[in-house]
Amino acid sequence: MYLTDISSDKLERLANGLKELHNVKVLFDLCDLADPEARRLFWQRISNLGIDFSMLINVAGIDFDGAFMDRASNEIDTILKVNIEAAVAMTRAVIENQRTDQPLYIINVSSMAGFYSMPMKAIYAASYRFLLDFSRAMRQEQRPRNIRVMALYPAGLATKEDTINSITSQGWAGQVTTLQTGQVVFNAINRALVGYSVNIPGWINRTLTAMSSLLPADWVAWLIWRRWQKTRAIAARLHGQIGEPELRIDSHGLHAEQV
Repeated sequence: MYLTDISSDKLERLANGLKELHNVKVLFDLCDLADPEARRLFWQRISNLGIDFSMLINVAGIDFDGAFMDRASNEIDTILKVNIEAAVAMTRAVIENQRTDQPLYIINVSSMAGFYSMPMKAIYAASYRFLLDFSRAMRQEQRPRNIRVMALYPAGLATKEDTINSITSQGWAGQVTTLQTGQVVFNAINRALVGYSVNIPGWINRTLTAMSSLLPADWVAWLIWRRWQKTRAIAARLHGQIGEPELRIDSHGLHAEQV
């Protein structure tokens, strides 16, 4: 297993924990996936080690919560660089680095937000819709090369304090759509190995996605807008703030690890 993150402390703790729990070999290397030069050097180091991967999991994702015009230009750029550019670049790099004919599996971790037009998360949701279309297209292109691509669309995963607060602020809807992280990962890997193209964990989440597809997109966007207004009011009370809180969370409660 080969991990990368922008935080050396978190990365080392994760790697050591995996080694102790599962008795596996874990390598890790720092990389800012939003930086093209950092990515180039990262893959150069991997090439020098002579590593061939059997699976890539693109997990890196970030969001700056709030209305589009309230977000700074650099925040919008960061979402695009991490959620889209990094996933595309890492996918291309892992394919270019393959020196064997063994099967390669690629899992692009997205969010259920990618199925909707989401006011207050316009760039975030659109970036994950991109991942869905990109993954499906790549799946067909790369099939002759024995490469399988799957898009994973989880709802909330309670992995960090700010993510847990965000889930709590969504009330009942947040609770019933939230799943245990370990089970989501286990099932996602198994489904990728048997050839799924898209994986939406949890029957409630699959049902909601199917039902929403029957409604006009504008209706769904309006309902989401109403929900976010209520959610932000609850979040403001939870955080003891006056007015609207500024929540900064990454997409699934997972940081920028690549496996």
